Amino acid sequence: DLSTGIIYRRRIATCQNVIPEILRKVTTCNFSISQVSVLKVPDIYLEEESWLNMEKRNMAMKSHCLTWTQYASLTEESVFRESLENPNWTDFTQKGRISVTGAGLLNCVLEAFAQSFLKQGVKK
Repeated sequence: DLSTGIIYRRRIATCQNVIPEILRKVTTCNFSISQVSVLKVPDIYLEEESWLNMEKRNMAMKSHCLTWTQYASLTEESVFRESLENPNWTDFTQKGRISVTGAGLLNCVLEAFAQSFLKQGVKK
């Protein structure tokens, strides 16, 4: 954007399906036939948007899952900005939300797995 100097990007990312095979098999009992095939996809698609403001030296990112939208909602927001303590440091804040529906009693199990997976990504 020439008026603000903010660089905006929107992209689609592909990730390997990381749901363990055991969860895919167990959830088969709770999903109808048309829903089961959704869990067995090899790839998961995410949409990511970012706004880079070179003048203010910060970048904001938002992403959400495009796969399984009828059963799960996964969103993540991150902000990178210059540290107030030291301009050579970066402050990073991140928040996310996970919600699974349609899997009966396994909703909590799938949500816990997704949360664990995201926490591993944050540590990296």
